[in-house]
Amino acid sequence: MLEAVDLAAAYGKTPVLHGLNARFAGGRLTALVGPNGCGKSTLLKAIMGFLPASSGEIRFDGQPIAGIGRRALARRVAYLPQECQCPDYMTLGELIELAGYARYSLSGGPSDKDRRLFAEALEIVGLADKARCQVNALSGGQRQRAWIAMVLAQDTDVILMDEPVNHLDMKYQYAVLGLVRDLCERHGKTVIIVLHDLNLTLAFADDIVMLRDGRVAAAGPVATTVTPVSVERVFGLDTEIFTRQGRLVCVPRIEPRYASGVRPGVVAVSA
Repeated sequence: MLEAVDLAAAYGKTPVLHGLNARFAGGRLTALVGPNGCGKSTLLKAIMGFLPASSGEIRFDGQPIAGIGRRALARRVAYLPQECQCPDYMTLGELIELAGYARYSLSGGPSDKDRRLFAEALEIVGLADKARCQVNALSGGQRQRAWIAMVLAQDTDVILMDEPVNHLDMKYQYAVLGLVRDLCERHGKTVIIVLHDLNLTLAFADDIVMLRDGRVAAAGPVATTVTPVSVERVFGLDTEIFTRQGRLVCVPRIEPRYASGVRPGVVAVSA
């Protein structure tokens, strides 16, 4: 459905992506992982056309995405950046209505069908009773689900998410990614998501694209692509990867002196 072909992109004179090739299958959750500065967020911006390609291209259903108009693209691809802001006065319901701009003029407003879609998006993320609340008055986990609801209300086939769980505690990381997982399984969405935690990737993603220095170091199904060899190649980290209770787990090997417990020179005192 969506692919990058020999893609190169730069910020000014600083190249970031170098002849990158990647394919993203429809109806699946693909995680982009790699060290800081490797090009994960840049790839999403290039897909959206926010950063022009120096060479190569992004194709959507075989068509160069550069030839798709901005509003037409917004009907097909939704994007959730790392940082989202809205005015203090804006309610959740007002925020969700903004998602329909690609389907109607702002002067015309949403149709009854659009309003049903907005209500369904809030229901999916568990915020149907918060429509009249100010977005900035919601908890951190609720706000993140609110932004996901806005993306859902855009009603696109493809959703791009840049570190959507980066500032959430463990409980909400799993809750949000469980919701994202449902978007693929129950709603047929294609999701491309930037993640930093390999264990979250192993738990929720179907496929993975591992980036290093603006290039694809490894790509494919998570179960066969995330190996000690690929993790060493991408992160320079020695790890053990094993199955526990039916799921893969990645554990870095660390020096014994860094392990938890009583360290040399530390005296354990019992009460």
